[in-house]
Amino acid sequence: MTSDTRPDTANPPPQYRAEMIDIRKRYGMIDALRGVTLRVRPGEVVGLVGDNAAGKSTSMKILSGAVIPDSGELRVNGARVAFSAPREARDAGIGMVYQDLALCDDLDVAANLFLGREPRRAGGLLLDKKRMHAEAREHLDALRIRIPLTNIAVRNLSGGQRQAIAIARAVSFDPQVLILDEPTAALAVTEVETVLELIRTVSARGVSVILITHRLQDLFRVCDRLTVMYEGAVRRDLDARTTSLEELVSEIVGDSHDHDHDHGTEAA
Repeated sequence: MTSDTRPDTANPPPQYRAEMIDIRKRYGMIDALRGVTLRVRPGEVVGLVGDNAAGKSTSMKILSGAVIPDSGELRVNGARVAFSAPREARDAGIGMVYQDLALCDDLDVAANLFLGREPRRAGGLLLDKKRMHAEAREHLDALRIRIPLTNIAVRNLSGGQRQAIAIARAVSFDPQVLILDEPTAALAVTEVETVLELIRTVSARGVSVILITHRLQDLFRVCDRLTVMYEGAVRRDLDARTTSLEELVSEIVGDSHDHDHDHGTEAA
């Protein structure tokens, strides 16, 4: 018996993994977001950049369910969604790792990975620590994270290892989109490379990654596309392969020859 391997043209996969369409947010008299449209494709790494108060954090808090927009539309895999809490966004496949990482320093690696959803035995009365450490080891190895032991307290890990644990925990929820807020800030050069390699690994698994960082040089090492925000709007959408650092800086500070804001920018 033969199987029909032709693509399903009647139900093609969605072009975009996540979409923000004409998103607006106002705080009092301040227009934090003025019609932001941002899209990300499956497995794509997008660098989201801009000066302070450009709207990066507010945009990503909306996409991750931490902030409710005043108007606009969110879509995941083509379906319209609305989030009132981060858990709802996570259930829909949107994960975010904040700069503070939200790790418990006194707990070990495995406990941090499974925090709040620990495997249990004896009818749920006892933690199944053996299983927890075995699955933690398997998860770290799958992401090629080099931490030799899973019973080490997180406070004893390096900055790069801590960042890797936070990302690994987010990936364990099987996100379709992973937002990373300044993941390489204050890290040594070797640790930066560890985190960038982890981003490549996550992207290769088909996860879309949105990377917020002020370390602009890192963007050119992992990103497919660069989205520049300026004064609450998407200013430009750039191909990371054909954009220079100087061009990117010019767009961020608003010194380019084109001062118009692209409120409706999408992936090329």
